[in-house]
Amino acid sequence: MLKTRMTELFGIERPIMQGGMQHLGTPELAAAVSNAGGLGTINVTIYPTPEELRAAIRRTRELTDKPFCVNVSIIPSLSLGEATYKQLEVIFEENVKVVETAGASPAAFADTIKKSSVIWNHKAASVKHAKKAEDLGADIVTIAGFEVAGHPSPDGVGTMVLANKASRELSVPVLAAGGIADGRGLVAALSLGAAGVTMGTRFVASRECVIHSNHKEWIVKAAENDTTLCQKTIRNMVRVANNSAAKKCLELEARGAGLEELMTVIAGKIGKTCFENGDVEGGMFAIGPAAGLIHNAPSVREIMDGIMAEAEAVLARVNGYKSR
Repeated sequence: MLKTRMTELFGIERPIMQGGMQHLGTPELAAAVSNAGGLGTINVTIYPTPEELRAAIRRTRELTDKPFCVNVSIIPSLSLGEATYKQLEVIFEENVKVVETAGASPAAFADTIKKSSVIWNHKAASVKHAKKAEDLGADIVTIAGFEVAGHPSPDGVGTMVLANKASRELSVPVLAAGGIADGRGLVAALSLGAAGVTMGTRFVASRECVIHSNHKEWIVKAAENDTTLCQKTIRNMVRVANNSAAKKCLELEARGAGLEELMTVIAGKIGKTCFENGDVEGGMFAIGPAAGLIHNAPSVREIMDGIMAEAEAVLARVNGYKSR
């Protein structure tokens, strides 16, 4: 067992958190991660109303008596801001152990979160933003390197440097995200000073993830260079599988297409439909280069046990080195 500041803060056994995973962060997956000793996460974007979110939280609690997290995406919009306050209210009322904010600055919600008993994790893509979250009162910060699936920082700085620097400059615990899918990655993150890791792509290729088996098979067969970066022209860069939809998006961007035309390819509802029907080429598919490290799609329990066994073996090997 690896005891870190993360495991102590969250009250879990293993220093592994499941990423928010838009469309895929369901109670079933979150509970599987929590039951396997990590911190599972459900994503509010799947549940558009407070009532649906409350039902999802209660469903997760039916499936696990372990701590879990709710991921809240912050988007700079007045109406969405009001929705976020309602989501947070449900999270507080349901006594969820951990809330994760991600996206835009959480400053507007900091006071509200800190008045509750919830543990606050903020996901940032730069050390500057991570330090700002700490100043606002975040209890723990996830630092997302350029390798992450979804939305990396346009700065282009990788996990190795960001996790190292953030863990040196922040007082709160730091979780490393981006390019981590196995025990070697976990030990590497811990050696940089991180208190644990957040993984997304590894959990997409799991038995409990609701995504179609075609997408899981794509990950298993993928190489580390099979992702690409889209949506740069609309300042919402995203790392996705380099499939037909991504190539179409890049073609549209190259000729100056606007948001309305791009939405015919990048709309979330298109991707969600493809996740359900197994059309791997038809929609945007957020995946990181960690796919190159993934060669199967077993149960979450098997994934977690395998990571921890490998981590222990790596630590034993490293501890066996002798300085001369």
